[in-house]
Amino acid sequence: MRLTAVLACAGLVAGCYAALSPSPAYAAPIRYEAEASPAVCTGVIESNWAGYSGTGFCNADNAAGAHAQFTVNASAAGTATLGIRFANGTATSRPAGLIVNGSTVQSLSFEGTGAWSAWATRTATVQLKAGSNTVRLDPTGSAGLPNLDHLDVEAGGRQPATALYVATNGDDTGPGTLAAPLRTIQRAVDLAQPGYTIFIRGGTYAPGTNIQLVKNGTPGQPITMTAYNRERVVIDGENMPYTPGAVGSSIPRAERGAVHIEGDHWRLIGLEIVHGPYGIFGLDASGNVFDRLVTRDNYESGLHLQGASSDNQIINLDSYGNRDPRKNGESADGVAIKEGSGGGNVIRGARLWNNSDDGLDFWMFLGAVTVESSVAWGNGFNRWNLPGYTGDGNGFKLGGGDPDPAVAHVVRNSIAYDNAVDGFTDNGNPGRLVTDRGTAWRNGGTGFDYADSVSVLTKNLSVANQTQAAPGSSSGSGNSWDLGGTWTFTSTDASTITGPRTADGSIPSSAFLRPSNGADLGARF
Repeated sequence: MRLTAVLACAGLVAGCYAALSPSPAYAAPIRYEAEASPAVCTGVIESNWAGYSGTGFCNADNAAGAHAQFTVNASAAGTATLGIRFANGTATSRPAGLIVNGSTVQSLSFEGTGAWSAWATRTATVQLKAGSNTVRLDPTGSAGLPNLDHLDVEAGGRQPATALYVATNGDDTGPGTLAAPLRTIQRAVDLAQPGYTIFIRGGTYAPGTNIQLVKNGTPGQPITMTAYNRERVVIDGENMPYTPGAVGSSIPRAERGAVHIEGDHWRLIGLEIVHGPYGIFGLDASGNVFDRLVTRDNYESGLHLQGASSDNQIINLDSYGNRDPRKNGESADGVAIKEGSGGGNVIRGARLWNNSDDGLDFWMFLGAVTVESSVAWGNGFNRWNLPGYTGDGNGFKLGGGDPDPAVAHVVRNSIAYDNAVDGFTDNGNPGRLVTDRGTAWRNGGTGFDYADSVSVLTKNLSVANQTQAAPGSSSGSGNSWDLGGTWTFTSTDASTITGPRTADGSIPSSAFLRPSNGADLGARF
């Protein structure tokens, strides 16, 4: 294969939002992608094999001497660990010399990876000088280099004691370094202490038992579990018990969740959790941050918090396709914060769709939750042909219970559309809810059903639902049902708002469901 070496520094793994606790002092290695200048090499950039990072990979000439050269910057002279991500779809190793600043320092062998879409990482330790360095791969065989995805550079010599690495080809008896990673996420969790960061390399992890986060970080030293350099990390719970449970069965508490958290002050960043008995299940868990996660196709709710849980932040979550065959679709939500209490919980930038029950559900949760800039659609339809289907189908269910507790949840700048029943509903909550600048469109029931509450509803827009609004004893002004008239939209094209997120994880801006007359009401993204 051929390679054109071009590279760009992709920067460090992004930290969380400014309002959160700062990231640990140690940052992930700098990544140099193989499809942007400056670089010197022969070959072409291609994107015909899946699994690469960035926008493509380098495909090298099949010849000796068809080298790839990266330009690497180091803030100080010293030891650095290189991580070279490659694919070799042949059965024959492709050897190459590793040349740093003009001197050959090692001979590397890039073995066959089984397919051109199967990527692996070869590590090497080298000495760098302060400033600009050249790192060159020079093939020594006629077959040339493998395909190259990127080069990661961890400067500064030894890895800090607070960093642990996990990879699908790791070894749990090893030290957990970038060069010698651990094999299982649970082993890294068991070793981690407050202030640690667990960097998980890309790939699918399919343990037979769930990952248990039962120890605590601290407010100043949370424990972070993050995808390494934005690689795609999938935690697949299909091998765990209760995937699914029998109809009518109960899942033991400890078995709930592919990721089960009863600890405080954790930060989970950039992970994808699928096929679990719940995606993430938290019990009596506080001060945690769930950032840029995907929880999909689980056998209960995607992300569920219960018990005494406070001050959690759910940021830029995508939660979809979750269902619960054991309850005939009755309780699998995108996000569920249920049957508990605690203040300070925030959901921001969530997209919740095609779940068997509701997009969001606050059943019997006694602490006020704030929801901002979130979207729920397509919930409550029987997409799995479950018998005796009982999914509710609300976008945002803001309470409920027996008896119904009065809780003052807040929802701002959010959209509910194409749900089976209501867009926004108090679900019997008699409290003083606040909902402003919401948009409900084309839901099968009521756009805004607040018949049982004494809520404050301001500048909300309800169009093309079976019933536009049931405000009951609620107050407020500037809502579409207050203003009257016929309402149309600038755009009903959801492709942008439901498409890829922006680089910082937020929902892309679009004109979706904005009033065509320019009126100042409804959600804005």
